[in-house]
Amino acid sequence: MKNVGIKAFSNKLGQRVLFYILLCSSLLSIAAIAVQLFSDFRRDTVDLGLRFNNIKSSYVDSIANSLWDFNEPLLAIQIQGIVKLPDIRFVKITTELGKVYKAGDENVVVKESMTSPIFYGETQIGTLEVFADYRDIYSRLKQRAGFIILTQFIMIFLVALFILFIIHMVITRHIFRITNFYQSTTAENLDEALVLPHRPKTKDELDFLVDSINTTRINLQQDIIKREEAENALINLSAELEIKVYDRTEKLVDSNKQLQQSLDDLTLAKDQLVQSEKMASLGQLVAGVAHEVNTPLGICVTSISAMSETVTHLKQGLESQQLTKARLTKDLALLAEYQTIIERSINKAVELIRSFKSVAVDQHSDDEININLSEHVRNVVTTVKTMFKRKSYHIEIEMDDELRLLTYPSAWNQILTNLMMNSHYHGFDGRQEGTININFSVVNGNLKFNYSDDGNGIDASVRDKIFDPFVTTKRGQGGSGLGLNIVFNLINAKLDGTIKCVDAEQGCSFEIIVPLKEVS
Repeated sequence: MKNVGIKAFSNKLGQRVLFYILLCSSLLSIAAIAVQLFSDFRRDTVDLGLRFNNIKSSYVDSIANSLWDFNEPLLAIQIQGIVKLPDIRFVKITTELGKVYKAGDENVVVKESMTSPIFYGETQIGTLEVFADYRDIYSRLKQRAGFIILTQFIMIFLVALFILFIIHMVITRHIFRITNFYQSTTAENLDEALVLPHRPKTKDELDFLVDSINTTRINLQQDIIKREEAENALINLSAELEIKVYDRTEKLVDSNKQLQQSLDDLTLAKDQLVQSEKMASLGQLVAGVAHEVNTPLGICVTSISAMSETVTHLKQGLESQQLTKARLTKDLALLAEYQTIIERSINKAVELIRSFKSVAVDQHSDDEININLSEHVRNVVTTVKTMFKRKSYHIEIEMDDELRLLTYPSAWNQILTNLMMNSHYHGFDGRQEGTININFSVVNGNLKFNYSDDGNGIDASVRDKIFDPFVTTKRGQGGSGLGLNIVFNLINAKLDGTIKCVDAEQGCSFEIIVPLKEVS
């Protein structure tokens, strides 16, 4: 019996049950004690009211006689008698003549009070005031509370002990046996059945649990047998699979070699196509610039021929001594006009050649240099405009003319050229007019480039893959699908930046952000 009691207290489940029993019982007892103490408090306050009524009925008349007879010794005894009553702390009598008689503690914290007039016959001769507090009531309540709490605690503890003992005998010890059975169960002793001793004939939930455990034990034993059979079959199958995997691995190695060779060939072909695309754009620039340069040079040739004829005409007039002042003035004016035409045409050709030279040199240069971005962008735009001079495109450039940065000029050549040619071939297809906006700005230490046109826009079918290689809406019409892929690779790989296609009300719009590098 002693060992059973020790086990009931030493296990965690028993301790938890005991804790909850004590907690619930304590809460209920506290509530009951609070109700009982409140009831006692209400009864004591009612008794205090009755005591006030008793003072009125028992003392007022005798006090009136003492006041009427001016018997102050008797009056003092009567007042002291009232103060000695339970809960009464201070008594005060005020006569109509202004004389005051009092007894008790004047500084009492008043909780209850009574005021009663004093009559002798039909004449009021004074006023009786009685003041009381709850000190005696609180003292009595504390004594009762201490006794009640002590008796309740003893009763609760004894009841909890008995309940815990009963729970241990009926439930907890069997749970321990079930737990120990589970912990000691292995694949080798699954033949041993779980049996609870000293069980009643009528089955309850514990017996149902034991039956379920024994059923699970038997099923587990059968599953282990099946698993062993399956493992043996799996070993045999694994051996066969290893042979098949070895054969197929050799075949896969050969296939991978072929695929790698094909991938290398495709990568080489793609690089060649990209290089061809770059060279093709440069070739188009060369053809456009050459055509543009031919015009001012032709004008120069024509003007020089006319100048030669005028000079010959002047020589003939001079030699024949028929040269007049009017004729000399007219021929000199013609020569000055021809000179102006030749100078203007030569300057235009020089400007075209200078901008093309800057772009063409950068096309083959991968060096990172310090450039004036505004000047470089305007050179590229001037050169590319020669490729669609028959179109009435309006190109707006917004940027800081003093902005300098350390970058790859060749990359910006390709980016601007491909974007403008895309607008020409795709955005303004079938149109003679259009507007291209080029905006460069510095935002949070980055170079932000916004490019947009008011053309036809990008077809929804290719918008999400516009930067993939070989994606074009002009398949079979001269479109290679490499332009924006080249732009994407230059921005990401070479400039360490990002590009994205942003929504626009009309046409297409790209936002490019490139980190700025410090210029030394």
